[in-house]
Amino acid sequence: MVFLGFGISLGISTAFIAVRYYSYLFSRHINGVVIAIDRVTQPNTIIGGAAPLSSAQVFSFAIAIKDQQGEIHTSSSEDRQWAVVEKGQCVEAKYFPYPPWQFDKSGTYSGARLLRLYECSP
Repeated sequence: MVFLGFGISLGISTAFIAVRYYSYLFSRHINGVVIAIDRVTQPNTIIGGAAPLSSAQVFSFAIAIKDQQGEIHTSSSEDRQWAVVEKGQCVEAKYFPYPPWQFDKSGTYSGARLLRLYECSP
């Protein structure tokens, strides 16, 4: 009976961790060339907007990275480090997936984290 209680507790703990940290557990490590990077909120909106924007809106980026196999990986990010990245530079990034229970966003990535920025070798 004690083992049954321990097993249930372990199962509940495992389920909690899987749900809470899904994006971290299933993140993807991407190496490649930045083929597109754009601010989601354009600078003229930031300056001329009537309502003040949050820092997440000001530093929101859409990113596309092409890996060595030719696959293009896209994501959004609110990481300020992406502000210095330019098209054609090489990056190492971590992409965090939306969990499958968010049906409208399932299979896509958000929160791309810039790990390393470097010049591509010729």
